[in-house]
Amino acid sequence: MKQISSRFSVAVHILSLIAVSPKECTGDFIADSVNTNPVIIRKIMGMLKKAGLVEVRPGVGGASLLKDPDQITLLDVYRAVDVIEDGQLFNFHDEPNQDCPVGRNIESALRSELRDAQSAMEQRLAQVTLDQLTVQFH
Repeated sequence: MKQISSRFSVAVHILSLIAVSPKECTGDFIADSVNTNPVIIRKIMGMLKKAGLVEVRPGVGGASLLKDPDQITLLDVYRAVDVIEDGQLFNFHDEPNQDCPVGRNIESALRSELRDAQSAMEQRLAQVTLDQLTVQFH
């Protein structure tokens, strides 16, 4: 089973570190906290920068938030790191058997249910700010 990309949780981890410990946030510090390769951190930082969420200081290193933590929602982060393909969280399997009544109708029967599930998840992410999350780390 394919899971949602871990880029989302790593991006939230990065932004939380910057919000909580902005002065220490070099690439190595972040990679050590996330316990992953600095190359992965740089890639995700680039996505967050492109989305207008962080500013990265070259050379000396370090990063800062471009918005207050109470203005960054988990939905902003989710969208910034391209967690899903083509805006669709759920994908359908290719070419079900059209001679089977289930195979012929499964996509149309499930599509609206899955769209509603994705919408509910996105609405929930939109209600949680980085500030609300990082309060738990003090």
